Amino acid sequence: MTDTDAILDNARYLRNVRPIDPEEIYEYVDGQPHPAVVRETLREHAFELGVREREDGTFVPVEDGTITPAFDGVERFPEAYARRLEDLLVDRYGPGWPKGDSGAGLRERIDRLKEAYFADEAVTYDEDTALAYAIYHLPDYYAAIQYVLDEVGRAGLLGRRLRVLEVGAGTGGPALGIHDYLPEGTLVEYDAVEPSAAADILEAMLEETRPGFATMVHRERAESFAPDGEYDLVVFANVLSELDDPVSVAKRYLEFLTDDGTLVALSPAEERTATRLRNIERGLLTRREDATVYAPTVRLWPEESPEDRGWTFARQSDLEPPAFQSRLDRAAVDGNDDGLAAGDGTYLNTDVQYAYLLVRTDGKRAIEYTPDPDEVAKMAEMESHVTDRIDLDALKLSPNLAEEGNPLFKISDGSEAVDHYAVLTRESALNESLLRAPYGTLLHFENVLVLWNDDEEAYNLVVDAETVVDRLS
Repeated sequence: MTDTDAILDNARYLRNVRPIDPEEIYEYVDGQPHPAVVRETLREHAFELGVREREDGTFVPVEDGTITPAFDGVERFPEAYARRLEDLLVDRYGPGWPKGDSGAGLRERIDRLKEAYFADEAVTYDEDTALAYAIYHLPDYYAAIQYVLDEVGRAGLLGRRLRVLEVGAGTGGPALGIHDYLPEGTLVEYDAVEPSAAADILEAMLEETRPGFATMVHRERAESFAPDGEYDLVVFANVLSELDDPVSVAKRYLEFLTDDGTLVALSPAEERTATRLRNIERGLLTRREDATVYAPTVRLWPEESPEDRGWTFARQSDLEPPAFQSRLDRAAVDGNDDGLAAGDGTYLNTDVQYAYLLVRTDGKRAIEYTPDPDEVAKMAEMESHVTDRIDLDALKLSPNLAEEGNPLFKISDGSEAVDHYAVLTRESALNESLLRAPYGTLLHFENVLVLWNDDEEAYNLVVDAETVVDRLS
């Protein structure tokens, strides 16, 4: 039996002296375990030792401080992960998995998943349903979590040693996204809570992670899981809206967040799920006085809170269709997978659209700004400004929502009781920031016209040639 304690004691001594070399340590341990055994022991205990493995096989202390992300968007689902999923599909159905009964069965399950989603019905995940879910959702969930993590990563709020808890981890899209977003030198303890058959796929996909990214899957329900210690990130990816009492669950898991940690919640961008996420957000802030929205729905005005519908979501560039989606889609059209016929796109899921919420308990906000009531109007008082031209500070909280005609954007200052939209009727060099600013940007509107829209029961802030729009963040 390997003397793990002796290996770790030697590693603790050497970590501050010189690089830890398994070829050296084994000589100091009774029984002289093979260096490969020593190396594996060091990998398994890397987080508690605070060391990372170098290319030369030695281990050195992880640097202090925060990560420096190199994130520049997501273009495609990585080939290594795509091959791993195809291996699972071949193991289950054989090499011709997109064709015949197996392909038809997977497509039928994807159809049922979509129907259940739009009908707001619960889904029971057996192995086949979990594989269908993975085919359709692994890529977009992989991408979305990285865009959201970058909100805190580029702000210097993610350390080089992280404990991550994902509640309702599904088949692994967010987990792989977290893994790939974090630089290789980051040490991570990743715990996943997933009670369904999706956990089998999750464990298989996590086999592709690097040393230093230690994983553990807990096959328990979110309501009953007992976390061990505190976490720097607590992640709910597309799961909160499926819980019976999501506010209570989110509140409970805030208890397991470090003082400078972040709770990350994502949901699909559709109105039902996105607005449900905002309702959970508002309920959570009511029940936890120390909880603060870090992003995107920052409350700009002190003591104010929005009561509007809350349908806000981000949209990123589409992904390249992964091969496993394309093959399943093609086979639906020509009955085989010879690559000669193109599918109709039913089984491709390349859109990256999502609603998200970042909550902290240390008071930090992505935008630390308070408007001057003597200089700008407040949305809570917009009724008194109808047909007037006013100045306003507000966050841009949507992509262009207009399918045709004038560009339309949801805006917010965190005080509004009903929806507010900025309508760009005349673009100019003075107001182009409205069109070009990224999601979540704080904008200053000067001389914007306020109108009431009876059809939408919302305020339209008309941005025309007389309006100036500047970026404040």
